[in-house]
Amino acid sequence: MMNAAQCGFRPYETPEHNTAALQRALDRAGTIRIDEPGIYDLSGPVRIGSNTALEFGEGVFLRRRNASGYTLINKGAFSRTYDENIRIRGLHLLVNGCDLLRQEIIGMNALIGFHFVRNLEIRDFVCPDLLRRAFCIQVCTFENILLENLRIEGGKDAVHLGRGKRFVIRHGIFRTFDDPIALNAHDYVTSNPQFGWIEDGIVEDCYDLDQRETTGFFCRLLGGAWTTWQPEMPIRRSDLVVSDGRLYSANLPVDGLERISRTAPRHPDGVSVLDGIPWKFVQEADGFQCGVRNVHFRDIVLEKRRPRAFSMTFDNDNWSRSVYPGAPMPVQSGILLENIRVRNRIDALVEIRTPCDVLKILHSDLENSSILLNSWEYLADRYPKTALLFSGTTFRGPGFRIVDAEKGRSADLTVLGSAVEDPTAEFQVRGAVRILSSDLKIRSV
Repeated sequence: MMNAAQCGFRPYETPEHNTAALQRALDRAGTIRIDEPGIYDLSGPVRIGSNTALEFGEGVFLRRRNASGYTLINKGAFSRTYDENIRIRGLHLLVNGCDLLRQEIIGMNALIGFHFVRNLEIRDFVCPDLLRRAFCIQVCTFENILLENLRIEGGKDAVHLGRGKRFVIRHGIFRTFDDPIALNAHDYVTSNPQFGWIEDGIVEDCYDLDQRETTGFFCRLLGGAWTTWQPEMPIRRSDLVVSDGRLYSANLPVDGLERISRTAPRHPDGVSVLDGIPWKFVQEADGFQCGVRNVHFRDIVLEKRRPRAFSMTFDNDNWSRSVYPGAPMPVQSGILLENIRVRNRIDALVEIRTPCDVLKILHSDLENSSILLNSWEYLADRYPKTALLFSGTTFRGPGFRIVDAEKGRSADLTVLGSAVEDPTAEFQVRGAVRILSSDLKIRSV
């Protein structure tokens, strides 16, 4: 173990001095300890590599003093090579009004960022003043990550995950304007560096604290689909295409306008402007779809007033259309909600705008919170049926619409082992919802 003070990292030094000193310490790898209480100012990003542990003592704070880039990012993010065995414990980050203004890696949009990482642990992390431009913690292209004991408040996403597998997010307290947790397999061109499935995860013991302003969801599960490049194809911002075995994203203005692509992108890296379209190389192509599958949410307390708590969704706006017209949609699957406690008005517990095979809701406590089966008009009539299961769930109030299916969506509903606060309550479903079995009084409207 080494103390970072040995490299000159001290509370009273200048931001420039401390940035260089902390980088010298991290370059030695091993376990680096920072234990002298105080505020350590940083003027720019520091990079952490494999087999490195960064431990902060009580009363130690890192404070941003420059808005030009990241605070902490892994070294392999720049070379697209995996870093392994990184541990960060006890980090208290003060944003200090210095939001992220420059992305060194297009799509890495976080104060604490990891891209190409295996075996990452972040524990006992606090950020009280997140702003509205940058995510707090972003991890993309990962295997085996643990994010534990988090307290994040402010504007943008608290935890933003891109493609990867095997993750745990536990013991989180969040108060954010945007999504506390974003599982964004697809995303805007500037919000994910790569795209692919997010799978095999647990999100547990997390609180969505109330605040007056809000957007987004407690958790967004964002999927998408793309196609092979063809001459004369119309392209909008963030559209993805496969060309010569590589995946490219259109980094166009946020205007919703289509441009015609006549020249296939073929460059192996960086950005190339063709027919007025800035094509960003994303990754070697390994499929045409992405989404979220096999994720267990349990022991979640929803204290914030939200129109939607969980959203399995596609984007379709000026920033992005998640599914290129005609591309087969991904099926999000294996989503389980257990012991969900609704403590405020939430109109829809889950909005499902993507195909979803099965959604299970177990041992939860609901009041006036529907399941919405929605679609974008240009994708209508292409959705498979969804199986919905409620088991051991308490339904409060005089009754409400449990499932609401738009035209083109259909579901089979099973309700077992329910507890009803009002024995005279009558519940409803709307649309193409077949009730296979129910111990509630449910009628179709």
